[in-house]
Amino acid sequence: MPPLSSPTPSSSPSSSPSSSSPSPFSRALRDAVVTALRGAGCVFAEDEAELILAGARTPDEVTDLVERRAAGLPLEQVLGWAEFHGLRIVVEPGVFVPRRRTEFLVDQAVAQAPDASVVVDLCCGSGAVGVALAAALGRVELHAADIDPAAVRCAARNVGPAGGRVHTGDLFEALPGALRGRVGVLAANVPYVPTAQVALLPPEARDHEPRAALDGGADGLDVLRRVTAGAGDWLAPGGCLLVETSERQAPGALEAFRRAGLTPRLAVSEELCANVVVGTAGPMR
Repeated sequence: MPPLSSPTPSSSPSSSPSSSSPSPFSRALRDAVVTALRGAGCVFAEDEAELILAGARTPDEVTDLVERRAAGLPLEQVLGWAEFHGLRIVVEPGVFVPRRRTEFLVDQAVAQAPDASVVVDLCCGSGAVGVALAAALGRVELHAADIDPAAVRCAARNVGPAGGRVHTGDLFEALPGALRGRVGVLAANVPYVPTAQVALLPPEARDHEPRAALDGGADGLDVLRRVTAGAGDWLAPGGCLLVETSERQAPGALEAFRRAGLTPRLAVSEELCANVVVGTAGPMR
């Protein structure tokens, strides 16, 4: 889920091409790309130019990619991929772009449940969180779910090669019943931008990512409350639910976890400006 300020690559490119592979394009074309991107307001125009040139095969393709980026598409949607937790994740147009700060949620999940054997990535978007968890934890049964068919199609391209399954539906309604009481890690990257603040998001997010992946209701916690309320039926004894939120919303998020019978703690990364609530289920009743 996005923070209340944009973490898109226009403010921090996620990767750079290999220095051992020289660009087939001329210096003049590179300079023209940098100029066009800078004119479109891309703060890191030089870095973005290198990524675009590394991914293009012809000058015409360079032109197409630059025009799409200059029109405001997130860089990851232009390139078709994003780097997340050391992995290259496929990102398609209209699908939520994984944020680097959400890597902190992955790290917290691995630290909390290093022996988890069943992982669910709820509100999965591209499936980046689930794939990163599977890579970090080793052999797990991986499931991902989203209500947006476009996200499900994109997630299948990432989750499938990791040996996982993707489901379509509204939160827990999407999951196979056989998962009840078995989930060791339930990661839910829920939308948490308050409705009134969606219009204030940078155009890259506001205009090119699905509103359902951004809008968390009046106070930003509507979907979080639904997830916490239902999580107990799906978590294994000692299993954990992890949700990203904002610093301002953290007290309300913690209270929602408590009301759902989970034991919560707040993990904070000042470096990534990330706030993750981790809730642990008690022993089997």
